[in-house]
Amino acid sequence: MDAESYEVDAAAVFGIAVSLRKACEEAEDASLNLGEEYGGFDQFMREVMRVGELFESWACSHVAFDHLEETWPYFLERRFGEGCLAVMDARALASFDADDCLRMAFGLALPVWEDGVLPLPVDVSVRNPLEGAAFREFRIQTVRDLLGEEEVVPFTHTCDPFDADFGGRYFGIYGVEDEGTLEHVADRKDFAAALKLVLKLAPGAVCGERMTGGWGGFVHR
Repeated sequence: MDAESYEVDAAAVFGIAVSLRKACEEAEDASLNLGEEYGGFDQFMREVMRVGELFESWACSHVAFDHLEETWPYFLERRFGEGCLAVMDARALASFDADDCLRMAFGLALPVWEDGVLPLPVDVSVRNPLEGAAFREFRIQTVRDLLGEEEVVPFTHTCDPFDADFGGRYFGIYGVEDEGTLEHVADRKDFAAALKLVLKLAPGAVCGERMTGGWGGFVHR
């Protein structure tokens, strides 16, 4: 699936810079002086702008803007600074990278394209239209193996997508009985293959384009 690509919006970068500067300044106290931490306030502002340009560039390739219900630059001005400081300390802006962009997308509940590359959490239920079937629905959920243990753990938006204690995500397929009991059916390496199998098991089932969970969800097409 090829996600749409957008051009970087200077207004969005400005919104990030305004929001992040404000949040960092509000975080200043007796133990934090931004000018001293960054060897001058001008260097602090360079880092703020770098973060803004990096995140906006990342978003242009990964955020499904057509599924976003707010005006992007205004949304960033309201939310980005606080969200960023939930991901990292105000002293650490120089370390902000592409992995942090994904963490920000989770924290800001942004709709993100499922491109088969980003480690996105997926949790989708597909209603089974067949009357009298053993399973009322099928569930596709991302899971990961706990390294060194024979344990499979759900991968959700509350997890660190880059946690070194876990292997890469894959897609568990589960049948859901009437009382809600889950029965493992199969695993697939990617969402498209998992969905293909579910639609074979439940002919005529409908799976929406946008999948949502506890975060902004992913968009698949």
